[in-house]
Parts: sequence; C-alpha cells; structure tokens
Amino acid sequence: MRGAPALCRFCYKTFMRFSERQGFKSARQSIQIDSMSPDLRNTLWNILQIYVWADGNKSAVYVGSQPQQIRTLCHKLWFDYFKQPLDTMDRLWVNVIRVLRKDFFECEWYEVYDFVEFVTNSYPPKRDQLVRACNQMLEREASGYRFLGGVLSPITDKAEIDEIDRALEGPADPVHTHLRRALELLSDRANPDYRNSIKESISAVESLVVATVGEKGTLGQLIKKMEEDVGLHPALRTAFSSLYGYTSDQDGIRHAILELQHIGFEDAKFFLVVCSAFVNFVRGRLTVLKQTAQPSVSK
Repeated sequence: MRGAPALCRFCYKTFMRFSERQGFKSARQSIQIDSMSPDLRNTLWNILQIYVWADGNKSAVYVGSQPQQIRTLCHKLWFDYFKQPLDTMDRLWVNVIRVLRKDFFECEWYEVYDFVEFVTNSYPPKRDQLVRACNQMLEREASGYRFLGGVLSPITDKAEIDEIDRALEGPADPVHTHLRRALELLSDRANPDYRNSIKESISAVESLVVATVGEKGTLGQLIKKMEEDVGLHPALRTAFSSLYGYTSDQDGIRHAILELQHIGFEDAKFFLVVCSAFVNFVRGRLTVLKQTAQPSVSK
C-alpha cells in the first residue's frame, strides 16, 4: 500500500548529552516549555516533509501543477496564515518550499508550533497521522505541549517547572538524588523510563519523611510523627495522606499505577511535580519552625 512512510523508520536512536546525564540542566531546560531545541524543530519539519510535502509531485515545476490538496494548502498558508497577497506566492514549487522552510527555521519557537498546528488542521488527508506523529515526537523530545482536540496545548506550565527546580536547589542529599534521577529518566530523549521516574519521585518523598522524623520505618508508621513534627493543618494532613497513598508498601496505589500497561510522560511528570511540591512545602515548613524556635536576642 502506497502512502506516507512509517515514522519509526526515520527515528534513529538518539543519546543523552553529558550535561543531561550529569544533571547540569535544569527542569526548564530538560522539559521544553518556553524554548525549542534544534532537535525538536528539525523533527517537526521532518514530520511535515514525510506527511505533507512528500505528497507533492516532484516532477511538477509549477505550483499549479501540484495535486489539488497541495495547492489548496499553499493558498491557505498565504491567505490565512501569512496573510499575504496570493499573487506574491511564487509560481515555482521549489521556491514555495524554500520560502516555507526558511520561515520555519528562522521564526521564534512558538511560531513553529503555530505553523505545525495550522498545517495539521488545514491538511485533512493526513490530519490524524500528523497528530499522532507530532505527539509521538513531542513526547520523545520532552516537549511541554501536545495535540489535544486538534489544538497544541500545554501539558506543563511554568509553575510546575519552578517547583521541580526549587526542589533541586536543595542540598546534595538522598532527596536531591532521587528527584534528579526522576528528572533524568523523564527527559531522556534516547530511552525515557517513566515507570522508574515515578519510583524515584516517590523515593524522594520517602527519603524526606525518614530524614524529617529521624527514624526508619514504613511511611504508614512515620506519617503521624511527621505530622506532629511539621505541624500540619488538618486539611493539609488529609491532602498529604492521599499523597502517601501512592507510596504504600504493599498492594497500594503505587503498585497499581506502575502495573498499568501504558505509563507516559504525563504520568511521570505529575509525580515529579507533586513530589517536588511536597518536598518544597516540608522544607519551607521546617525552616519556619526552626526560626520561630530560636530565642530572640535582646539588645
């Protein structure tokens, strides 16, 4: 059967860079929300090349000789996207592609998403394939955006990234080690490991609780003591008890989740954000308690 080639044929193995493996990149750099790496930009262009531009007639010199669906797309791009006079569109097909490519690789990162979204929704013959391919590659490149209902939408916001980075600013202790590893496994372009990323995020919470209480034991045994030491409000105690449900030792929510057939970027990111926020809260709370416990110095 003729048609667009399977995308996986073009997905050669990539490797984590030294800076990513050693943890020198922040969460903001690892999960792309307000920037776009050259790898991601190149990949999105390749998707358009495979599913859209390849549908053009290579032997046709003029745009007017291209298939109707390609001509319609080009007219939509000039009329609705660039909002330029139609008579400024070059008659030569090679020049039209050259203009589109130049704009794609020179525009701002968010304009790349504008362009991909517009083309995807303006090219019905391959719309579903484009959405699937884009989402697959956006996940691979740890982008903070996905196609949802035909619209590129954020699945990660700056507040979430800030929580992760704040947690990673802490001391080089087991909590930091587990959170850093969770981020590495989540954002590994070559071989993301979402299940173990979730485990590492949860392990960071476990390590924090043990360090706060100063005793060893299961979280079920230590939860009440930690609540007393930190002084949690009853409403917060209930909320954090739900979080601890994820970390139960046997037959708990954690095991049920990790046994799911499909665990994706969004699942691992949720755990990393929630566990980072919990770490930040407890650390902040302990700092306040320590300050209030210090006797005031009389002049």
